Amino acid sequence: MTRAKPPVLLLWGEDPFLLRESALEWLGDVQPREVDAAEWQGGETSDLATPSLFGERRALLVTDCRSLPDVGEKELAAYTAAPALDAPLVLVVTVAERGKPPAALVKMVESVGRVKEIKLTRRDLPTWLLSRAKRRNLELAPDGAAALIDTLVENAGALDQAVVQLANAFPGERVTGDHVHRQFRGLGEQHVWDLCDKAFGKDLAGSIRALRSLRESGDDPLLILGGVASRLRDLLKVKALPERIPPAELAREAGLRFEWQARRYKEQARRFTMEELVALHAQVTEADRALKSGATDDVVLPVLVSAIAGGRV
Repeated sequence: MTRAKPPVLLLWGEDPFLLRESALEWLGDVQPREVDAAEWQGGETSDLATPSLFGERRALLVTDCRSLPDVGEKELAAYTAAPALDAPLVLVVTVAERGKPPAALVKMVESVGRVKEIKLTRRDLPTWLLSRAKRRNLELAPDGAAALIDTLVENAGALDQAVVQLANAFPGERVTGDHVHRQFRGLGEQHVWDLCDKAFGKDLAGSIRALRSLRESGDDPLLILGGVASRLRDLLKVKALPERIPPAELAREAGLRFEWQARRYKEQARRFTMEELVALHAQVTEADRALKSGATDDVVLPVLVSAIAGGRV
């Protein structure tokens, strides 16, 4: 006998791409209404309790629930007290490294649904990556998967898009580590991308560890700074666009390659005011000047990363 799915699900973890993919996979063929928690208007749960005129199942997917306003929390609390059994509600919470979801949300969901952490360990990544490759009709060899993971760090969104690129670049071929190195030569800066994700995600401890790893690997300090500057410019573009712009349009207007990038950068830009981003841009410029004038990166870069992740601009 198949166990019925709970009417409410709370997914939490560090990777927004992986969380959203897990939510859509759990929903199956049910097409949800997707709402960014920061854009909560009120009345979002009313559709779940209202039968559809055409008989299709209803579902609501709420992303970035750490940004949920008080009115949203109150509405969700009232709804989860007596949720519709045939209309799934999925709440998604992105946390910093070693972070936890808000206790109030966990308590709200536990009594009527399920709370689940979504993460990929280093050990899980090869199997997950090979399954993504199979879904894209790409024959990825085990050494190809290992090479991708080493090149692109443990980032599900970047790995998924890399699989797409490889499928387009080598149709019908068995993709090995050599193929990966040819296709992504020079993408060691993806490790800088990971640093930027943690810093602009306000994960101070994680960003300092990422920076230390880059420095111990001998990465050029100016290349690290260049990666931070590039991310900051993208966030300035995102911040300048309307808050309610759809992800596809946001990616196009901000010059980003993928919708998942637009979602992630929008979430990161929301953590800063425009004035703070402008001030950080000035600090990046000063850091560049300092490094080129002979200042040591073991001082300049930690100060900059701490200003971004810790909010001391």
